[in-house]
Amino acid sequence: MSNTPHYFHFTLGPVQGFVAQARRTRDFWAGSFILSWLSAVAIKATQIQGGEIKFPLPDDDYMSWLEGKNQGKKPIQGSIPNRFKAEINSTTFKPEQVVSAVQEAWKALADTVWERDLGHISPASQTATIWDRQISAFWDMSWIITDDPKDSSALDKRKNWRSYCPPNEPGVKCSIMDGWQELSGANSPNREAMNHFWSSVQNNGRYGMKSDLAKNEALCAMAFVKRRFSRHFDRLDHSMAQGWRLKGWKVPSAVPSVTYMAAVHWLEHALNKADANTLANFHQEAERLVGGEYGEWETRMPCLESSPNAGIFKRLRSLDGGVFFDSILENKNHFEDQEQAKKVQSTLAAVRRSANNLEPVSPFYAILLMDGDSLGKHMSDTHKQPLITQGLAKFTLGVPAIVYNHNGFLVYAGGDDVLAILPLEDAIPCAVALRKHYLSCFDQEKFLATISGAIEFVHIKTPLTEVLKDSHKLLDEVAKEGRGRDALAIRVWKPGGLQIEWAQPWDIALAPEQNNTYLELLVKTFRNIKEDQEQFASKFFYKIRERFELLNPSKNTQQESVLDDSDALSLMAMEYLNSGKSDLNGIKNAQERMDKAKDRVRPLLTQCRPVKRKLQDHKAAPREQWDKSQRLEVDGALLVRFLARKGVER
Repeated sequence: MSNTPHYFHFTLGPVQGFVAQARRTRDFWAGSFILSWLSAVAIKATQIQGGEIKFPLPDDDYMSWLEGKNQGKKPIQGSIPNRFKAEINSTTFKPEQVVSAVQEAWKALADTVWERDLGHISPASQTATIWDRQISAFWDMSWIITDDPKDSSALDKRKNWRSYCPPNEPGVKCSIMDGWQELSGANSPNREAMNHFWSSVQNNGRYGMKSDLAKNEALCAMAFVKRRFSRHFDRLDHSMAQGWRLKGWKVPSAVPSVTYMAAVHWLEHALNKADANTLANFHQEAERLVGGEYGEWETRMPCLESSPNAGIFKRLRSLDGGVFFDSILENKNHFEDQEQAKKVQSTLAAVRRSANNLEPVSPFYAILLMDGDSLGKHMSDTHKQPLITQGLAKFTLGVPAIVYNHNGFLVYAGGDDVLAILPLEDAIPCAVALRKHYLSCFDQEKFLATISGAIEFVHIKTPLTEVLKDSHKLLDEVAKEGRGRDALAIRVWKPGGLQIEWAQPWDIALAPEQNNTYLELLVKTFRNIKEDQEQFASKFFYKIRERFELLNPSKNTQQESVLDDSDALSLMAMEYLNSGKSDLNGIKNAQERMDKAKDRVRPLLTQCRPVKRKLQDHKAAPREQWDKSQRLEVDGALLVRFLARKGVER
């Protein structure tokens, strides 16, 4: 190192353009994995030149897999962030070598996919021309060298130059990645010509090609690499220009679909409660419908693995998630053999009856996104940098087990970022557990670490790309800015669009001395309402919007609430008791009945009144300084109802 240290800041993108544009969960995961892998290549190219990575600390086990030197557990998720900082010798270090190494690794991966899937296509063809143009021009890399160890914003200033200029793409565009030409080279939407090309790709392909390409799907080079890289990644073996050997390894060729994720707990209950012969009949008919393909064979969910019938029904629980939904079975675009699909529906109904009249499967799953708060600001303090770096490394190592134990699929965990897909029932508990783990990774006396989360509850018919983009807005604009950070924000998406939005700081959302949220406690209360009292609960929730409007001040005035918190609580408790047949109506003592009603309604009203943490320096102001809204927002109550019913309307 030189006597005067210099610092190399590097970032690789476009993140949203590559990761979030996804039609399947596998596209989503693959984009994240490849981006992380290329970032690891950039780190390796920096280390080869004597650079010392200062932030974040790369996982040594992951880095050793780049050269095939590790025989331990293979990485199956991205864990290397797309930006880093390294201390370098400015007189000898060549940033261009880092940029070239990333391009070289990306081309090596793309070449591996081309050779094994598209090798039958002439190198002189229009498809090859499109492929070469897109592969060579996609990535946007920015870097800067500074001698200021405190300057954590230098790279952001460099990115503002906006030097990224992707090529102007002609022809028909990709089904997944906006603006990029699909590989057939059709000049206009000619379905016959395009189908001829993509049918030939399917027919010449091996290793699951037919299931990897959907009907009428046309992909650009980047989307094709994302879709197919997992089939061939272990074949990658390339000699890098810097003098080291880049190798791939075996990664999953299938990840849980959104339909399967939505059905996980329904399937758990079915396996535990339904008659074995009934389950066997359903499996037999469903297997015929899917042509013997088991798309979830590699999926591991603790709640299913621990089922007493897990071993007996391994094949059943590996079926495509679509066979558990009546709406999908009735869709000709999903299952052309409608005669067989009707047989599956009949046996599916028998499974529900056999499992104590199990309700139909919920069509909702969850996307969880979490991110540490204000780390950029804290990193400008050189005394905090080692604490943050070590804490984040510890956090990243613990994330996979937490997500797995909550029946989730981890897409990415690196630095302070987490991205996972989970069953509806497990998303909030997983977010709570991850926050607890995050706080435990830092010495809170030396560094006050906080983390915010965003959960999207998504209907299986909602386009995945749309929700992935929205999850970042939900985290940044609602949880962080809207609630003052250290907060949780939730949205519910149905086929008609956004239905519910709720957010609170963690200190308001979490029940004191309990490892869960008030939302979960409320859901448990309303979910346990007996069948003959269900109409009562529905009446209460249906009327709550009307009652809130009476209690709230006008949106166009600065007036305070019509009633104070105590009077509002009394009114809503009375509404609760008067809504219909309640288990509390059996209590003869009127005051005791009212007190218990207040106990049920109080936490609901708390979660319906938005609170924002005042954005002040933690040293100057305690965290418990709030701006509390004068209005009661009905979305908190609607979210409780949604979660209690798991999105299923009776």
